[in-house]
Amino acid sequence: MIENQSRVLIVDDIEENLRVLTETLTEEGFYPLQAKSGERAIAIALKAQPDLILLDIKMPGMDGYETIGKLKSDPQTAAIPVIFISALNQIEDKVKGFNSGAVDYISKPFQKEEVIARVSTHLNLRKALKNVELERLKSEKLLLNILPASVVDDLKEKGECKPQHFENATILFSDFVDFTPMSSEMEPDLLITLLNEMFTAFDEIMERNHCERIKTIGDAYMAVCGIPEKDPDHALNMVKAANEIIIYLEEHNRESDVPWNVRIGIHSGSAVGAIVGTKKYIYDIFGDSVNTASRMEVNSEPGKINVSEATWSLVKDHFSFEKREAIQVKGKGFMEMYFVS
Repeated sequence: MIENQSRVLIVDDIEENLRVLTETLTEEGFYPLQAKSGERAIAIALKAQPDLILLDIKMPGMDGYETIGKLKSDPQTAAIPVIFISALNQIEDKVKGFNSGAVDYISKPFQKEEVIARVSTHLNLRKALKNVELERLKSEKLLLNILPASVVDDLKEKGECKPQHFENATILFSDFVDFTPMSSEMEPDLLITLLNEMFTAFDEIMERNHCERIKTIGDAYMAVCGIPEKDPDHALNMVKAANEIIIYLEEHNRESDVPWNVRIGIHSGSAVGAIVGTKKYIYDIFGDSVNTASRMEVNSEPGKINVSEATWSLVKDHFSFEKREAIQVKGKGFMEMYFVS
């Protein structure tokens, strides 16, 4: 069933046709609009955005073909379905009407049952198509919540996203200090609510600085800049984001009874970005640089940002640093590290 008050624009230069169609549609609960010319029809369609248009083919001045041509060429009215009104024996007019973009036709003289059946069918179809589009947009929004935009575009256009090697990227790991004892003492609902609040703020900070959150594992947070979109300022953007995280937590803790402190580690280098899984997608990054960034976090300190020498060399002219003693890193030997001052 069609919802009452669906707007149907009737376009015909003959007063009697307008009257008959208006009465027929009104009796069935539709809301008819009228236009006696193609020019007037276009103006009403732009302003009122009707759900359907009944358009006479034979009209003086701008006929039905020219009118539908202008309607379909304008993005604001192109999606409105048009049903042509034609004489019963004018087969060539009907064929030409379909070719010009009409979805159906109604024959003269009008039969009430035919008018209602055709109008209802195409209004139902338009409603169904709108619902399909809404579901598509919801699905795309969900995908964008778990995958980078360029990866979603590849999946839509190609049906796949092949692994890519990125020569220049910067990876961040963060970890909340004393999270384990905190989680054992706090009610689970409250813990998850607060953790969600933290990570939502982190996501916003990353987005502002052109970085991409890759994943969270428990209280650990992983992000990257330069993947999957190349960025010549990958290191600069990531260190800026890390600084904003520290500032955010300092401001949060001044007003909260539950303090949160974080260790952050950053490293720059090459990595591979790829989709993992076939049923439950996740976009992840791999490579030695990822492991090194994780080691930077492990060797950081509460409330501090620890960067590798590779990252330091890319941003040393933009920030102040505190050079640390070389630290032995598992699987790496001794490495130079710097705290962002």
